Amino acid sequence: MKSVKDANWTFNKDIDLEPCGEGVKRKIMSYTDELMVVENHFEKGGIGAMHSHPHTQITYVAKGKFEFTIGSEKKIVSAGDTLLKKNGIEHGCVCLEEGILLDCFTPMRDEFV
Repeated sequence: MKSVKDANWTFNKDIDLEPCGEGVKRKIMSYTDELMVVENHFEKGGIGAMHSHPHTQITYVAKGKFEFTIGSEKKIVSAGDTLLKKNGIEHGCVCLEEGILLDCFTPMRDEFV
């Protein structure tokens, strides 16, 4: 099942994982025109390819360990850490230990739904 825009409740167990890259699947959770939450599941070695977009993004590392690049900076992050990716800044990651990232976007990512 897919999530519904502007829904007051979105239950994780009801949302299907969608493949979105080699070793990466995602769940589009709650969203409005102004804000979107996406849960990303990574296998060890999964890659979030370098990219940029016109959305500001904050990522919360819920599980695992990742090597992230934001602009020209590269750091290792793990559960409990957060990352800010301002609109237009190139970023990407490699999953070092199986993990889950929770992304918040403003505005929502139209191309995801």
